[in-house]
Amino acid sequence: MRFVHPDELEARLESSAAEDPFVLDIRPAGSFSERAIEGSHNIPVYGDLRRGDEGSLRDRLDEVPTDRDVVVVCKMGVVAKRATALLEDTGYDAATLRGGMSAWRGYQRGSLTYKLRSLLWKLR
Repeated sequence: MRFVHPDELEARLESSAAEDPFVLDIRPAGSFSERAIEGSHNIPVYGDLRRGDEGSLRDRLDEVPTDRDVVVVCKMGVVAKRATALLEDTGYDAATLRGGMSAWRGYQRGSLTYKLRSLLWKLR
């Protein structure tokens, strides 16, 4: 399974050299409407995936393009790994945003917590 760090995702979204990845936010609609990565798409299947039910995501795969890289986002990145695995199993080129929206917000703010977490990720 591949992971994308917030700084990598931002660079890809800002780059004009390649097509932007499809950012799939699986969080509940309310969380998505409060704060989301610009240009991301919401398919609110977080609760179902958390309970181990992949059916709701499978039912909506027609909303996810097959010709672009997909980066899956959730709250902390844990449930997004389930969605990423499902997408990979069905032929998508998918990755999980490491640390989810929590890491994205920390990266955007330049928080010390994010910087320390990022350092730990790089040491692994």
